[in-house]
Amino acid sequence: MPKPKVEFVYAGLRVRNLARSLNFYRRMGFTVHQRGTMGHGGVWVHLSFPGAAQQIELNYYPRSNRYFEPFRRGTEFDHFGFRVSDVEAWEAELRRRRLPIVARIREPHENIVYTRDPDGNWLEFFGPIPE
Repeated sequence: MPKPKVEFVYAGLRVRNLARSLNFYRRMGFTVHQRGTMGHGGVWVHLSFPGAAQQIELNYYPRSNRYFEPFRRGTEFDHFGFRVSDVEAWEAELRRRRLPIVARIREPHENIVYTRDPDGNWLEFFGPIPE
């Protein structure tokens, strides 16, 4: 089986106040590329900067969300986002390499696997939804 193609796409930041953060990044020159609501109730917004290939993803988790954590200085980073050509094959590769699987999301509109580095930073790998 060929190894899946992996491409760095964005870095996710947890935000306390989505409107305030959007205002800040727009003033800096970013534009909203896409936005949506996660299956667990969090909200995400992808921001693009003219001429840049990668994006910033702002993530807001309400207090009732299972991914909500109280903020402490330095905890705003949420995760790196990588697009893979085959999520299932990449998950198998992560397991083969004995890397932790910290979350697995299979829903009609998303196919995602997460691992975590030794310092607790999450890495998201998303890709096509199997038929």
